[in-house]
Amino acid sequence: MKIRVLAVGQKMPAWVYQGVEDYTRRLPADFRVEFEEVPLGQGRSGGDIKKALAKETQALLGRIKDREKVIALDVQGKSWSSEKLADKAENWRMEGRDLVLLIGGPDGLSKECLSRAEERWSLSDLTLPHPLVRVLLAEQLYRAWTLLAGHPYHR
Repeated sequence: MKIRVLAVGQKMPAWVYQGVEDYTRRLPADFRVEFEEVPLGQGRSGGDIKKALAKETQALLGRIKDREKVIALDVQGKSWSSEKLADKAENWRMEGRDLVLLIGGPDGLSKECLSRAEERWSLSDLTLPHPLVRVLLAEQLYRAWTLLAGHPYHR
């Protein structure tokens, strides 16, 4: 199973790329996770959030392939334990489809992106900075794989 993370925003601090790479490089080829950045929609400085969000939506939806299962990271989504995520990952693998996880920008994901998603996942009730979300997501995907593989990382 291939997992792609489409994340709005570019030019993250070095610690974000290092943290993501630290977890994703540990994963085997059959549980590969790749992060792709989508440019932040322009127009926020002029107060046109709708225009910026529309650009982000177009960029995100344009990168999703028809057969990919889409999961939106959304504050209104369901919270999953690490064990639940591992169970879901095993089910996704059994479906035989690749997975796309969507991370929105400062204004979240549009209604169109949320409608395209088959599930909505909330990492926390806390408001998390977008750079930290990437590292946290990479770690949780690694943790899910270790649970499935019987690896001692998750204790």
